[in-house]
Amino acid sequence: MNQSPHVAVVGATGAVGVEMIKTLERRHFPVGKLTLLASARSVGKKLKFRGAEVTVQELTPDSFAGIELALFSAGGGIAKQFAPLAARTGCVVVDNSSAFRMDDAVPLVIPEINAADVKGHRGILANPNCTTAITLMALYPLHAAFGCRRIFASSYQAVSGTGAKAIAELERQVDQIVKGQPVTREVYPHQIAFNVLPHVDAFLPNGYTKEEMKMENEGRKIMHHPAFRASVTCVRVPVYRAHSVAVSAEFEQPVTVEAARAVLQRAPGLDVVDDPAKFEYPLPLYQSDRYNCAVGRLRKDCALDNGLCFWVSGDQLLKGAALNAVQIAEELLKN
Repeated sequence: MNQSPHVAVVGATGAVGVEMIKTLERRHFPVGKLTLLASARSVGKKLKFRGAEVTVQELTPDSFAGIELALFSAGGGIAKQFAPLAARTGCVVVDNSSAFRMDDAVPLVIPEINAADVKGHRGILANPNCTTAITLMALYPLHAAFGCRRIFASSYQAVSGTGAKAIAELERQVDQIVKGQPVTREVYPHQIAFNVLPHVDAFLPNGYTKEEMKMENEGRKIMHHPAFRASVTCVRVPVYRAHSVAVSAEFEQPVTVEAARAVLQRAPGLDVVDDPAKFEYPLPLYQSDRYNCAVGRLRKDCALDNGLCFWVSGDQLLKGAALNAVQIAEELLKN
């Protein structure tokens, strides 16, 4: 790949697409030329990049001629249709949807964990699920040190994970409640303002949702740990853009809080915020717009052998999506 590649962002006007553009600029990614692609209804919109305005073009099968790198954030259906077309033209695709994550031919990458897997790509690489990515930022360093057998976890997921319309829905509902107006809903099956929904993604025959099973399935692939087990309840909360996860993890080896803290303090992309006496623990409010995830509330799990509890929080649009995609692109340039 050219060291100043022609880059496309697919789904450029969505919540994640907008963050991808900002992240390319903030991290000084050496974009030679930027093309913004979206559906017909967004054509003609202008988005800023490096002080200039870039006009959004319509995504078509012919969009990828001359493009060397494409960051996709346009949903699984669009990815399945267009990513293979892009790859056939010689473009390398980093896809943020679930379309290719469990495909054996597609690396699923969190660069702080399995950057070496990037080298095995055949034109398409996958970004993990946002909740999985944020959880593994804290779990993987502990697994590498102590050998993780299984986790029990509950997520506290921001509305940004559903997209720009869900962010607008939460804003609108809060405003309606404050003004004493009837609450309207379009995105979620129930009111999300001042409520929590134990329902993220579609339900499966086993009673879990797709989102809940992603932690186990994607975790196994990213950590190269086929025996990893995860029982997860995913919950949507009225928070705008940072996800949090409460994790109880069981390890092969004995683990102390002190040893775990030492491991986590060395982990890349992770801040340890853990001083309960001073009311210091990760908060989604403060993780918004930050590249690093944060971990805290470290304690021995009183119900598991060799168990450790922790709370991890991170920006869903950044480490959970746009930042991780750009980091994968940075690894591609190194290779």
